[in-house]
Amino acid sequence: MTSEPTEAFVWTWLPGAEEPVVAGRLELAGGTVDYNYGRSYLSRDDAIPLYLPELPLRVGTIAPLPGLTVPGCIKDAGPDAWGQRVVMQHLLGAGAQDGDPAALGPLTYLLRSGSDRIGALDFQERPDLYVDRDEMSATLADLMQAADAVNEGRILPRALDLALLHGSSVGGARPKALLEDGGRALIAKFSASTDTYPIVKGEFAAMELAARVGLTVAHVELRQVMGRDVLLVERFDRVPRTKQRRAVLSALTILELDELMARYASYADLAQIVRERFVDARATLRELFARIVFNILTGNSDDHARNHAAFWDGQWLALTPAYDICPQPRAGGETSQAMMIGADGFRMSQLAGCVQRAATYMLTEGEARDLIAHQVQVIERDWAEICDAARMTAVDRSFFWRRQFLNPYAFDGYSAIPA
Repeated sequence: MTSEPTEAFVWTWLPGAEEPVVAGRLELAGGTVDYNYGRSYLSRDDAIPLYLPELPLRVGTIAPLPGLTVPGCIKDAGPDAWGQRVVMQHLLGAGAQDGDPAALGPLTYLLRSGSDRIGALDFQERPDLYVDRDEMSATLADLMQAADAVNEGRILPRALDLALLHGSSVGGARPKALLEDGGRALIAKFSASTDTYPIVKGEFAAMELAARVGLTVAHVELRQVMGRDVLLVERFDRVPRTKQRRAVLSALTILELDELMARYASYADLAQIVRERFVDARATLRELFARIVFNILTGNSDDHARNHAAFWDGQWLALTPAYDICPQPRAGGETSQAMMIGADGFRMSQLAGCVQRAATYMLTEGEARDLIAHQVQVIERDWAEICDAARMTAVDRSFFWRRQFLNPYAFDGYSAIPA
């Protein structure tokens, strides 16, 4: 069993920089992780707060916001469910299969996960020496087999263990890894032998259709590796052909919530913050509303607050491209979104309710209806072409069509119903 660290040093890539600088120190204090900015960082002319209002630039200890045990912007840079499994496998070996993620502390996960993490932060044991914890030598096929081994509780050869550990800071529950291809930084999302439906194909179809309806989305590619589907997602937190990193914050952090409070996350609350703290608020609100509508039309009810994010430049927020648009299994009937759509608590996966709350997103009813009509038209028009690109079988198409994609429940009470 590894000993639990009580401190870690936060390093950050400032806007436009290609090398990190030490920003401050995390300390485990009882049940919380507190933060102190370093004096050298505070004295920099180009220093920016890691996030406001959470960690303002000032001397002294800064405790997490009420209800949090770790500052949200720090938690965003740490491993989620899948990454925690990889770290546990790396540290505990066979004992990780049935282990409790809580067996390791928050600083262990930050210090033992890969350095090429989402956003512009990394965590080190020292303030005076940056050590990159990255291993990039494995092929995509090797990474997929390594992910399978973690799923099955098998011990990995050291080279594959380190290669998979490289991507352990990426969020989400499904197996994935990080890689580079032709200078592009990518996230590889693997299908699993236990999948009961073509999850990767479904996500590819949804992401491609999202781009076609006009949403700003991460670029994706579908590949076959050893007869199985792999979704490659181009990272938007890296500046192409440079070593620059962009700070990224989850909507969970922006809403000042943690996972235990995620059920209280609200698009309406996020919309209010957009009005106050985002660049180009009106365009951002239209994009946010369009993403809600698209999630409903494609059966993505896993639109929780970690599946929305914003760039942070030290003063303003800006919505990142959409990601993790993944249709969820359903047979029909009533369903709801992970985040509340209206300030009244409405979260049902229905277009009529969205239109009734369009003003929250600075849209008229007519504008909302036009947006919906456009999305429905494009989905119906391009569905067959996207299915061909995804190499979906007739069974695959039948599984998704009118169940996840354009489920009749979405149109209950709505006047414009597709044939």
